[in-house]
Amino acid sequence: MIVACEGIDGAGKNTLVTAIEKELVEREKPVALVSFPRYNDSVHAQLAQSALYGGMGDLVDSACGMATLFALDRAEIADDIAELSEDGYFLLIDRFVASNAAYTAARSGWDGQSPSQDNPTVSWIAELEFERLGIPVPDLHIFLSTPPRLASERAVAREGEDASRARDAFEKDSDLQRRTAAAYEALARDQWQSPWVVVKPGEVTRQATEVVDAILRHHAH
Repeated sequence: MIVACEGIDGAGKNTLVTAIEKELVEREKPVALVSFPRYNDSVHAQLAQSALYGGMGDLVDSACGMATLFALDRAEIADDIAELSEDGYFLLIDRFVASNAAYTAARSGWDGQSPSQDNPTVSWIAELEFERLGIPVPDLHIFLSTPPRLASERAVAREGEDASRARDAFEKDSDLQRRTAAAYEALARDQWQSPWVVVKPGEVTRQATEVVDAILRHHAH
């Protein structure tokens, strides 16, 4: 079962995904974890990262160019993702295709007010990743709906505590983060591609228990 965990930068996805993994292990479920972008393993992700920090000329200005690099990062291990799911693992993915849909549509001006199925950028991402590149559609989306201001405060604090966590161009753009949050809300509202579970900020152990309950309910169906 493929479970995509989504949210804007600073939402707390990594903390929640770690807690979900722990809860699944405690319930004796086979679990695997993948995080995107794979900056340590994928040349496509590394090129995107360079662009986000001022390299690669004007590449960062191209919403579709950046989206394509992030998509190719996922495509590199699409077969591995499918195999893990087919082998019975609960595969937790920290950022997946919906991230590309939300950020790219937000960069293209979408405010999330219109239906996601009517947005050409969202449709293009789905066609690119799921159809042309053969990336598996997740069975379930978990969306951590953190207010953009709180997420930004966390990202700034994280940067101050760890020099290796300096914010990139997307993370520094508060308007982009706000629009992306609205885009995510719209994708969740429309149940884009597969069912979505929306998680509000709160105590992480309680959140993880509730999410795992939802994962197992969907898996049973």
